[in-house]
Amino acid sequence: MTMTIRPALVGDVTAIGALAQQFAGYLRGLGDQSDFNLTAEACLRDGFGPQPAFAGIVAEHNGVVVGYLLYHFGYDSDAAANILFIADLYVEASTRRRGIGRALVTRAANIASEAGAKELVWSVYNTNQIAAGFYEKLGAQRITDVFFMKLRANML
Repeated sequence: MTMTIRPALVGDVTAIGALAQQFAGYLRGLGDQSDFNLTAEACLRDGFGPQPAFAGIVAEHNGVVVGYLLYHFGYDSDAAANILFIADLYVEASTRRRGIGRALVTRAANIASEAGAKELVWSVYNTNQIAAGFYEKLGAQRITDVFFMKLRANML
């Protein structure tokens, strides 16, 4: 198996968009009724415009993009430290259990470390026990004493 982990490029947005739609279908199957709007167009607009909202890395298997991880940096005021927030991580089902997800998270951890970030943080849909188990095998810990909230920016 030939696998490469590299920065996402503009030419990858079609593959990332297609994988994001697979990911959305997977999460819907677990009961997630969120709006899933990450398309190739959204990826191009938001990740490669003049002020990118995120950066990404992709996994190629035999020259085909089979996984991606999108991230952005933030700040944890409690820890007084920079963090890398993983916005999305997905590996195509047919290529799982080959170390691709681990390689993507490892690269993200290296990126975080090089940027001076102290932690990687991400969310996992409650019923996605496969993902939670994978992350726990990597050494990740569940944060159970806080929860996410959201408010549309145009609501107030």
